[in-house]
Amino acid sequence: MTFGFWLSKVGKPYNGILFNIHKLIALGTVIVTSVQVYKTLKVLEPQSLLIISIIAAVIGVVALFASGAFLSIGNLNYQTMKTIHTIALVLDGLALVAIVYLLNGKM
Repeated sequence: MTFGFWLSKVGKPYNGILFNIHKLIALGTVIVTSVQVYKTLKVLEPQSLLIISIIAAVIGVVALFASGAFLSIGNLNYQTMKTIHTIALVLDGLALVAIVYLLNGKM
């Protein structure tokens, strides 16, 4: 998350190297988190609130990647895409906190 704030402070046009590092960090974070949640769900019986939190996190990740792509292309309203990107980031943060909280009670 911090890298994204730093990237936005540099401004447009985005530095290609910094932007690609940002995308790789985001992708790596999604992969590692997904693998860990999947491994945990194989061991535990998920409850409905946990499933809803995971779905919210997935929707947030899709929105983050889509809005990030549109921000880099620059053919849509920049402020709208940045707002969507920020809301998706908050949604993912809240969903991740809920997932950790719900899994912590079962472990």
